[in-house]
Amino acid sequence: MNPTSTSQLNKPFTLPCGVTIPNRIVKSAMSENNADADGRPSNRIIKLYETWGKGGAGILISGNVMMDSKALGEEHNVVIEDEKYLPELTRWATECQKNGSHLWMQINHPGRQAPKFNEEVVSPSNVQLPVMKGLFKEPRPLEESEILDIIEGFGRTALVAKKAGWKGVQIHGAHGYLVSQFLSTRTNLRTDKWGGSLENRARFAIEIYRNIREKVGPEFPIGIKINSADFQRGAFSEEESLEVIKMLANEGMDLIEVSGGTYEKAAMMGRKMKESTRKREAYFADFIVKARKQTESPLLLTGGFRSAKVMATAIKNNELDFVGIARPFAVNPFLAKELLQGKITKIQAGKVDTGIGFIDNMGFMDTAWHAENMKTMGKGKMPNPKLSPMKVFLKFAWEHM
Repeated sequence: MNPTSTSQLNKPFTLPCGVTIPNRIVKSAMSENNADADGRPSNRIIKLYETWGKGGAGILISGNVMMDSKALGEEHNVVIEDEKYLPELTRWATECQKNGSHLWMQINHPGRQAPKFNEEVVSPSNVQLPVMKGLFKEPRPLEESEILDIIEGFGRTALVAKKAGWKGVQIHGAHGYLVSQFLSTRTNLRTDKWGGSLENRARFAIEIYRNIREKVGPEFPIGIKINSADFQRGAFSEEESLEVIKMLANEGMDLIEVSGGTYEKAAMMGRKMKESTRKREAYFADFIVKARKQTESPLLLTGGFRSAKVMATAIKNNELDFVGIARPFAVNPFLAKELLQGKITKIQAGKVDTGIGFIDNMGFMDTAWHAENMKTMGKGKMPNPKLSPMKVFLKFAWEHM
């Protein structure tokens, strides 16, 4: 490996809140969907993160932690509404962070992307998810008092994470979940102060940040994951995303992660990419350069990185500050250490193809396949890069259809 690549990736970085991250590699969030009953963090999840904690990443961001037990994105999400599971969260943080990685909690509310097993589904407006209608209800528009309750809930969950010894939190504001729904004019048809202008649509995300900051104090890292765009006509656009990034940066956000897409248009999965995009690896590379021109706030880019040279060059050129890697960590939990030590120059993701086009193009197939390997690690075993995608699909269909 080029020594320059290793040195760039190994550089520590100090966030605006004053916390120093040991290197530039971040394991971005992947939903584990493996909690015990009632959202209790399971021994399996703790074992998974104990394994990842040995893998050398600067930051490990958890999968969806739901802040409301009445609004689940998946049946087995971890749910943190209060301090009921503080002992489990503390053990999770302790086991994961033994080797120097920082564990951050990704906090989420699914909004209209809550499957039908939820008793009630809410969103900014009553716009139903147009895909897989058999799985998703038409949502009920939120009352303003409920919006304020959700904002408070995000802050409450973040404070529990801090008390449990986690090193940071991330607001999930991407991929079509509730924060993302407020940002998009396709899903936010409101005419009050929470809808209409971009300033109003961004208010929800900004108020969540302010509530968390008030609770956790100035020295605790807060990040957000935001779409570069929703990749749909009339939805949250690239120009709007750049404006919201400026708003968040002005608030003092410690780390802004850029991704893209929704359940309707799963750009974050990397399918149907232009060949030019695939060659330069990072799915949203052009956007991150534009974002850097708008702000000096720390930027994390996730999606498509596969070679140390491309990662290091992006950091050296000041296009971004952290490299986000997700699915390859479900195939090789130690890839960060191997990159940082120069043992490997490229990383591999699993090949999730059944050979049946309509199945392979479904965004959830990638998620389900990698989730199976995460569950394997939760049992104390190593992942299987050759796991049969068809077997995973049939299991998913049996359980969910």
